[in-house]
Amino acid sequence: MIPYSRRTVLAVLCILCFTLLSGLIQTAPAVALGGPQPPLNEPAPSFTLPTHTGDGDISLTDYRGQWVVLYFYPQDFTAGCTLEAKRFQQDLPKYTARNTQILGVSADDVDSHKDFCDSEGLKFPLLADVDGTVSKTYGSWMGYSSLRHTYLIDPEGILREIYLGVRPGIHSTEVLARLEELQGVD
Repeated sequence: MIPYSRRTVLAVLCILCFTLLSGLIQTAPAVALGGPQPPLNEPAPSFTLPTHTGDGDISLTDYRGQWVVLYFYPQDFTAGCTLEAKRFQQDLPKYTARNTQILGVSADDVDSHKDFCDSEGLKFPLLADVDGTVSKTYGSWMGYSSLRHTYLIDPEGILREIYLGVRPGIHSTEVLARLEELQGVD
């Protein structure tokens, strides 16, 4: 039997562990705080949710032929969520000019969404995901509320960009810049 020093055994074990972990990291799907993220450049998960607009339910497929900014946020009337929504509202004409629909999603009910939109002058649909089903599908659920994540979906329903760790004050500007890149706008 060949004697091995402790140092050699530890070095071999470290190399084996590193190799094993490297293989797992490279093959693991993208995971954010809220769970696995849907894959980029593949069809975005479809959904149908009630909205505050009085139009009943809204489905992602209702917006085929348009770009969609699907943004998840924790709660109506909170500081960060209000700031983010107001920035999207402020930039709404720029999105409209780029054939883009903004859809906000949270666990709040349609009555809360209606009050929030009325209070803040929001002119885009907010969707009620009260049980978190859609938020979970998009990896944006944290037990009782949606996380602040955004998904940019192209006119064919393909997921083109994911934003995690959103900063509400500048997020709309970031999304518009990326939208211009994807659309090839100069």
